[in-house]
Amino acid sequence: MDIPVDLLINAVVAGLLIGGFYASVTAGISISFGMLDIVNIAHPGFIILGSYIVYIINSTTGADPVVTAIVMLPVFYFLGMGIYLVYYAAFERRGQEALRGLAFFFGLLFITEVGLILAFGVDYRYVEARYIGPTWHIGFVDLPLRMLVPCVVSLLMVLGLQLFLMKSFIGRAIQAVAQDQLALQLLAANPTRIKRVAFGVSIATAALAGAFLIIIQPVEPSVGREYIGRAFAICVLGGMGSLPGAVIAAMLLGVVESFTATFYGPSWAPAVSFGFLLATLAVRPAGILGR
Repeated sequence: MDIPVDLLINAVVAGLLIGGFYASVTAGISISFGMLDIVNIAHPGFIILGSYIVYIINSTTGADPVVTAIVMLPVFYFLGMGIYLVYYAAFERRGQEALRGLAFFFGLLFITEVGLILAFGVDYRYVEARYIGPTWHIGFVDLPLRMLVPCVVSLLMVLGLQLFLMKSFIGRAIQAVAQDQLALQLLAANPTRIKRVAFGVSIATAALAGAFLIIIQPVEPSVGREYIGRAFAICVLGGMGSLPGAVIAAMLLGVVESFTATFYGPSWAPAVSFGFLLATLAVRPAGILGR
């Protein structure tokens, strides 16, 4: 089958753009799941919560969704710290974080969804911004700004997180806390405090991811469920706790999904992408950049 070059290149570009968005969805899970061993399946719920807060502010004031999300970062950071304090007191301190902790986060996801349904109903909500409609045309390559802006800002966010983890003492402590808490204490760092900060950072990323999501597509309270499996798959595929690996895995998964949707239909995309995940892990069980 002869595939037109322009269609092939546009499929790659579309996959890279959606992969950039997937990176923002996965960044927080890479920190909580990959570095802290906390299986926060409620993370997509916080992303949807961020989408609705952006929607409220955008519809009432006309503020730019990305700028609104940046302003919301401290709020979501302290929300994450508070959630970790509850999680630690109820489960982790008692050594019951495995199954009961998972049920705790499932409950948070359920409460978030039900709360949004009671407040807003099940109708789709969307935002308005000057870059949502237009598309840049470079030769035969199409670059929808509603995809390009989230991709670029998402990559900048992940780059900032990686620099924070590599260059700051707290960042290096976050990477070490799941490996050896005793050694961390010998360096005068409180593991519980480090985890609290790390979990706050992971939830803060949901504010930006929520803004990106509602820019890309209209949202309703349960749409976050679509991203639970995909986000954890990207985290594992990239290598547990590796943000660069998560970006690479997100881009690869985005391209695979784009190719499948373009040439075989969107209904095949999830099956092919997860098949790609299994094939990669069969060759490299630790993930792309796992150690």
